[in-house]
Amino acid sequence: MKRFRTILFWTHLTAGLIAGISIFIMCFTGSALAFQTEITAWAERDARQITPPTADAPRLSIDDLIRKVREAEPDTRPSGIVVSSNPRAAVAFTLGREGALYANPYTGEIRRPASTKASNLLHTLEDWHRVLAMGGDNRSIGRMINGVCNIAFCVLAITGLYLWFPRSWSWRNVRAVALFDWTYSGKARDFNWHNVIGLWCAPILIVLTLTAIPMSYRWGANLIYKIAGEEPPTPSSGGPGGLAAGPAVEVPTPAPGAHPLGNAAMIAAAQNEIPDWESITLRLGNGRGTSGRVSRALEESGAAAQPKREGEGRPQSPAVSVSVKEPGSWPRTATTALTLNPYMGEVLKREGFADLPASRRIRTWTRFLHTGQAVGWIGQLIAGLACLGGCVLAYTGFALAWRRFFGQKKSSAN
Repeated sequence: MKRFRTILFWTHLTAGLIAGISIFIMCFTGSALAFQTEITAWAERDARQITPPTADAPRLSIDDLIRKVREAEPDTRPSGIVVSSNPRAAVAFTLGREGALYANPYTGEIRRPASTKASNLLHTLEDWHRVLAMGGDNRSIGRMINGVCNIAFCVLAITGLYLWFPRSWSWRNVRAVALFDWTYSGKARDFNWHNVIGLWCAPILIVLTLTAIPMSYRWGANLIYKIAGEEPPTPSSGGPGGLAAGPAVEVPTPAPGAHPLGNAAMIAAAQNEIPDWESITLRLGNGRGTSGRVSRALEESGAAAQPKREGEGRPQSPAVSVSVKEPGSWPRTATTALTLNPYMGEVLKREGFADLPASRRIRTWTRFLHTGQAVGWIGQLIAGLACLGGCVLAYTGFALAWRRFFGQKKSSAN
């Protein structure tokens, strides 16, 4: 038993020394990214929040707001529209990593946040968290380093749980590793902090590191499919992070002369389908893979463009994708995906979280357990605090290692 503990100790120490710097960076950035959405929303509240003129003031249609956006910024091509049931929330026109435009649904005023410093800072922290802020062809190197160090962190947390537990169970020994002793200083303080924080944070850190593996490695994502008894997607057919892309929904052939409905009709169809909605996200066509003339024409009518089919006089619009967030959804990030007929507005397919294959349900949980969002703000707080604890573990671990290797020599010299 003593030999086994010695092997675990040196494994723990070696992994910590090799991966410690990367672990500290991931934990430091992760503590802020746990509330990335909330921090960005607060920092951009000048654009995101509006004041209704009256309690029953009429709202402009989505199509009117789209025209306002085009008038204000003709070169802007939004990728989606987000409508909230909160009467004080502006309608968001998403622009990818460029952020979003916000429209006052009562007046049509188009706004951008006065400052994007918070959003830019969080994007920088995210780049450090994922790829050590490496750019271009070096991003894969940064991702590989952080992926390996994440696995090392998981090993540290698992071995630490064993090492931190007292060898003999007594209240005095348990208290020494489970509670802070503020009278300690120097090595005793670092040892106490390393034990106490490690003991309380290790279970959370194990979850955070394990849930990062499917996002870092394809074999990790494929393992989820195998656990669920499903065939992993091939690299060419898989979506981001190894998620399989579902088959396209066939749109019934429209009547001759039929035109796609507007975006307002698509959102209204989603509201009718799910009356108790919290937010609705409508994806817009961005013209990729099509001519600009056809893309803009169909975008103005509320549907994405696709190339002409053989033998047809004009391109047929594909199905429209809408995501609906409902109050009390579980996990908290779950949405219901609606696929709508762009010509008639009826629901061609409805897919809620419970309808997803087991692999995608597991992937959803792992993706958002990593940030704590799957269980709401309490989960985010726990994840953020565990990351802060990880920062302290990295510091105290280096301090204890320094004293182990160099402190004794200094004492002998004196």
